[in-house]
Amino acid sequence: MQLGSRLCVIMTAWLASSVPAAAHFQLLKPSTDVVTEATGGLLQLDLIFTHPMAGGPVMPMARPVRFGVQQGKAIEDLLPQLVPQDAGGVAAWRAAYEIKEPDDYIFFVEPAPYWEPAEQTMIVHYAKVVVDGFGAGTGWDELVGLPVEIQPLVRPYGLWTGNLFRGVVLEAGQPVPFAEIEVEWLNDGSVTPPAEVFVTQVIKADAAGAFAYAMPRAGWWGFAALLEADQPVKSPDGADVPLEQGALMWVRAVDMR
Repeated sequence: MQLGSRLCVIMTAWLASSVPAAAHFQLLKPSTDVVTEATGGLLQLDLIFTHPMAGGPVMPMARPVRFGVQQGKAIEDLLPQLVPQDAGGVAAWRAAYEIKEPDDYIFFVEPAPYWEPAEQTMIVHYAKVVVDGFGAGTGWDELVGLPVEIQPLVRPYGLWTGNLFRGVVLEAGQPVPFAEIEVEWLNDGSVTPPAEVFVTQVIKADAAGAFAYAMPRAGWWGFAALLEADQPVKSPDGADVPLEQGALMWVRAVDMR
């Protein structure tokens, strides 16, 4: 089943349970986070703006401002590789990329600003994910230089379920003391939270901007530090409104068998 269709199925089940949907997350999910000779190097990357644990709703996503991959210090523009995809009747994006040599590849996206009328806020979530190419194991903690960014303190791939993921929240390259981080699991339809408070886990960084979270289930986990920009921006009707800048990182946990 395609990711967009699966999200719609999960969203329908979620709405039927009468539990409200939760936080916005910019999804940037590769088909794998560990490329081996067995898997081959061809990746599919899905870019969807949604509520991952609730399975929806999916929000329409305009063409991103920036989409690329960092290999070492070099950045490749991948905007030309983006193609539209239908995420259950809502606009989303997809790209293919082939990893050909051993290295760590940091994929990142700067979406176009999204207007959230319910919150009277413009939203830009800078998301990234690291893919290991053929066991290189180097470069996973390099910074892309996004306005807000999570720098991993744990190698963000090859993680077992239950591993502790740690990172530092940065704004303009500097740690953000006591930043609040929202954590959600990309629901595959197998989990129905018993109450709304289970949908989005909320943790805080320490005085040095560092945080930690033990992932209790296999699958993709999104970590989102949400920071308000210093200056307001214009809403679609021309009013000055806050800009929510999200530093997002996606990592995958795998069951030990």
